[in-house]
Amino acid sequence: MSTQPESREEAVARLNRSASDLEARTTSDKTADAVAQAVAGKAYRIVAELIGGVLVGLGLGFVVDLLVGSSPWGLIGGTLFGFAVSIWMAWRTTKRLQAEADAAGVVPKSIPFDDEDEER
Repeated sequence: MSTQPESREEAVARLNRSASDLEARTTSDKTADAVAQAVAGKAYRIVAELIGGVLVGLGLGFVVDLLVGSSPWGLIGGTLFGFAVSIWMAWRTTKRLQAEADAAGVVPKSIPFDDEDEER
C-alpha cells in the first residue's frame, strides 16, 4: 500500500496541530490540590523561619555564654534576638508573598463571621 506524499503545507499544518496538542497536554491548568500544596509550602517556610530564628539565637547565646562566662544572660539575649530576627524574616516573607499575589491579580475572599462557632 503506497500513500500519497503530503505536500509541504499539509505537513507543516499537521506538525503545528501536533505541537499545539502537546503544548495543551503539558501546560495544564493548576488544580486546586497544586495550589493548596504551594500555599502550604509557603506557610511551612514561614513557620520554619520563626522556629529557626529562635533556635539560632539560642545557639549563639549559648556560645556567648561559654566564651564570656555570663551564664544565663547570653541565652536570654540570644533567644530574644533570635525571636526578633525570626519575626522580621516572617514579616518580610509575607510582604513578598502579598506583592506576588497583588501582581498576579489575586483578590482575597472575605470570610463571613459565624456566630454558631462561639456558642460551642
